[in-house]
Amino acid sequence: MTDIYKESLEFHKKHKGKLEVISKVKIDDRKTLSLAYTPGVAEACRQIEKDPKKAYDYTIKQNSVAVVSDGSAVLGLGDIGALASLPVMEGKCALFKEFANIDAFPICFDNIGSDADFIDKIKSIAPVFGGINLEDIAAPRCFEIEHKLLDIGIPVMHDDQHGTAIVVLAGLINAAKVIGKNISELRVVVSGSGAAGTAIVKLLHCIGYDEKVCKSVKETIICDSKGIIHKGRSDLNKYKLELLKFTNPKNRSGDLEDALEGADVFIGVSKGNVLKGDMIKKMNKDPIIFAMANPIPEIMPDDAKKAGARIVATGRSDYPNQVNNVLAFPGVFRGALDIRAKKINNEMKISAAYALANYVKNPSDTNIIPDVLDKNVSKIVSDAVKKAALESGACE
Repeated sequence: MTDIYKESLEFHKKHKGKLEVISKVKIDDRKTLSLAYTPGVAEACRQIEKDPKKAYDYTIKQNSVAVVSDGSAVLGLGDIGALASLPVMEGKCALFKEFANIDAFPICFDNIGSDADFIDKIKSIAPVFGGINLEDIAAPRCFEIEHKLLDIGIPVMHDDQHGTAIVVLAGLINAAKVIGKNISELRVVVSGSGAAGTAIVKLLHCIGYDEKVCKSVKETIICDSKGIIHKGRSDLNKYKLELLKFTNPKNRSGDLEDALEGADVFIGVSKGNVLKGDMIKKMNKDPIIFAMANPIPEIMPDDAKKAGARIVATGRSDYPNQVNNVLAFPGVFRGALDIRAKKINNEMKISAAYALANYVKNPSDTNIIPDVLDKNVSKIVSDAVKKAALESGACE
């Protein structure tokens, strides 16, 4: 166990978790008690019964998000279950509060049966919350869960998919500027075909996005643990087969090294140490490396640089260009809640990505993404999301 793990364990034990519930009102006399609870509270109930929209005026719904997980794909830990996922979900809620002043609460479901059961459980808690953040749910289940929840009347987003894709796009926009290329010229290889990899590839190809506001890269190849996803493979599920509609146009086969020959960009959302220096040497001049596996990236930044990488980004805080979802999800949900959006649509995601990219005024090799601790980022993103929601009809 490294020092950071030991310190974190002591930190969690000391604080007994990272969340608490604090009342907004001090109930210290009978009048306040009668206003906050019985008999006065009955009138708020009656008003909401008449008009459900009043819940946004009279309850926590207007500023609350449920962070929902089944613990099936937690960080780099895998399927550790609902209870063991709780520290991560608490942490996510703390980030919502710290960066966007959103009251979030962890909801970890155990012993989930079918996808339909999971969907019904989430729908049953939706009346309490203004939004649902799906978290650490394994692919392919996460795709179906999110799809079935998009029209429940409140914004729902699987952050591992779209939060990651938003930040990656922002970083890639600026990385392309640094190396003097247009994003539409880039050949991209993605390692990892799970939730994040699938969302990244779709966003980079504007699949489902209006091409008026989304610029596609030239080409992508996506690799899973068995190599390049191509038409000759017989082991592909329906989600991977769908990827072949817009990836690997030349139907290349082989492994990750084969995929990287002549590529401009490597994006890793897979596992540590799968990318080697010799592979980077086969890429085009000034290669861009996003090695985002945590805690061990696909290649360590120093090794990538030695192999010729021009720009390196990771998911780690101890290196420049940290790709972290905290740059996206607080602002996205802040904007969606403020505007009372019914959903988080593609226009809102694209606007969030460009807001992040444009916030970096002078991109450089070591500065393509805003600092994760910059508290202004959430407001920049939320303003862009609100504008996009209004223009695209995502709210009433």
